[in-house]
Amino acid sequence: MSVRPAAVAGLFYPADRAELCDMIARELAQIDVVSPCPRALVAPHAGYIYSGPTAAYAYALLSKSPVSRVVIAGPAHRVAFRGVAVASSSAFRTPLGDVPLAADGRELAERFDCVAIDDGAHAMEHSLEVQLPFLQTVLGSFELLPLCVGAVEASELADVLESLWGDAQMLFVISSDLSHYHPYAEARRMDLTTIDRILEGQSIDHEQACGATGINAMNILAKQHGLQAQLLDYRNSGDTAGDRDRVVGYASLAFG
Repeated sequence: MSVRPAAVAGLFYPADRAELCDMIARELAQIDVVSPCPRALVAPHAGYIYSGPTAAYAYALLSKSPVSRVVIAGPAHRVAFRGVAVASSSAFRTPLGDVPLAADGRELAERFDCVAIDDGAHAMEHSLEVQLPFLQTVLGSFELLPLCVGAVEASELADVLESLWGDAQMLFVISSDLSHYHPYAEARRMDLTTIDRILEGQSIDHEQACGATGINAMNILAKQHGLQAQLLDYRNSGDTAGDRDRVVGYASLAFG
């Protein structure tokens, strides 16, 4: 079985192991954890210099977590396809080591018409990969089920996620940024409206969040399982390492 190599190490986050560890440790050290371990998270997937502080708010909640299995649903950026892509790889690699893949992927492809094995969709996709170093830091070892989300209805993705819900040691991570390339003040207005809709359990579109399908699917499950979304952090690239003319918005949320 093949190992998917890190595709965006050195681009979205440091390729050097020690530098990566130091960067994540600094971000996590800034946060006082007051919330219990969630059932699901929404976390951003931009370069760490832009969205790392916001991602840390989500992953800090897992510092004492019993989680041993993680599903990540992230939007496809590199390849256009219909449905949900799972990988045939045995592991995904980062500078922090290899994360073994769960066998569930092949089972999902056999069970759901919208799911297919497609390594090409995963090869260069960053929305899944950038979550892994944070997860490796806070969880240590865990089993991964990466779902690359193409053109699919939120209800279909929700059915796939629901089939995995009974595993109490499973964490669901929805990878998503918010608005893209608007001026700072306009982006804040748009993003805060989007966050309010998510917290109220309302659907959003892909102009509001690139991972809208995953967020909408999680809100479907939240209603079914009596979970409430909580905002952990919001900011945009103009607050971190970018200019304020064309920003990208980031939010971390927890469902519990």
